[in-house]
Amino acid sequence: MTHLQNSGDALAVKLRQVKLLHTAIWVVMAGAILLLPFAAWFGWFRLALGLTLLVLGECLVLALNRGRCPLTDVAARYTDDRADNFDIYLPVWLARNNKRIFGALFVAAELLWLWRWIGRTAL
Repeated sequence: MTHLQNSGDALAVKLRQVKLLHTAIWVVMAGAILLLPFAAWFGWFRLALGLTLLVLGECLVLALNRGRCPLTDVAARYTDDRADNFDIYLPVWLARNNKRIFGALFVAAELLWLWRWIGRTAL
C-alpha cells in the first residue's frame, strides 16, 4: 500500500509542478496582453511590438497543438481530472473563458496600437 501511496504522491507532485509552470506562463502572457494597451497609449511602439510578438508566438504554439496548450497534455498524464482548470491554478470560470477574454483584450489592444501608430505624426 505504501508503494501505491508513494506513486500517487509522486503523480500529485508532478501535477503541481506542471500547474505551477502553466500558471507562471499564463501570468506572463496575460501580463503582456494587459500591458500592451499602455505601451500603445504612451507611444512605446517597440515595447508594443515585442509584446505582440510574444503573444503571437503563444498563438502559434496553440495553433500547432490544435488550440490547446501543450502543458494541458502533460498535466493529463498525472490525473484523471478534466475540469477546465485541472492543469492550471485559475478559477474555473477564468480557465473556461480564458481565450475569449484575453483574445478580445488582445485584439482591442492591437487596434489601439494601430490607431496610435498611424496617428503618431499628428501628435
